[in-house]
Amino acid sequence: MPFSDQVRARLDADAAQIIGQYPGPRSALLPLLHLVQAEEGYVSQDGIEYCARALGLTETDVTGVVTFYTMYKRRPVGEYHVGVCTNTICGVLGGNQILAELHEHLGVDDDETTPDGRVSLEHLECNAACTYAPVMMVNWEFFDNMTPAAARQLADDLRAGNPVKPTRGPDRLVTWREAARVLAGFNDGLATEGPTAGPADLVGLKIAQEHGWTAPEPDRPAAKQAKEPR
Repeated sequence: MPFSDQVRARLDADAAQIIGQYPGPRSALLPLLHLVQAEEGYVSQDGIEYCARALGLTETDVTGVVTFYTMYKRRPVGEYHVGVCTNTICGVLGGNQILAELHEHLGVDDDETTPDGRVSLEHLECNAACTYAPVMMVNWEFFDNMTPAAARQLADDLRAGNPVKPTRGPDRLVTWREAARVLAGFNDGLATEGPTAGPADLVGLKIAQEHGWTAPEPDRPAAKQAKEPR
């Protein structure tokens, strides 16, 4: 169904703000796709057409980008999109079992959504957080050091509407559409909430503080001279 006049007016205002931040319109494609995903919960054909017209691209150009990046969904996903990592470290420490048990517990396969529309499940290759393996993500927020039991409880809490707090990051979990709007470039005011780093991230800093180590001051003149053409 095409966007209504009211929705299009809202998208036009936001799109103009996004496009204005880039030297060329085409550079705004990724955030603009997040914007239309925030509107519908996925990138529909109408969303593709909108992005193409807004940026002076063909629908084929836009479709090629949408289908390349897995962060853009071509069909509706749950209000809370759950990703389970099974790459080497997470897999060894239980990621495969977590994914298998969530399949059974939720009654959905990869890239499927529970009948109530609350939770969808995705098999991820890497969450880039190996020190906290096994790791899950919900709407791109981290849930560290997970177990099968903790994963099932998390899924149940999401479906029941119980408060859920990521291990790191903001004190509350935003919805899938809200997360997409943040990725489009619109601040939700939660960036400074909660811890941004966990204990494993801070080990090096702690050791340095215990020994009184500090980083050496850069040799600025030498660095500048090295960059000058000969």
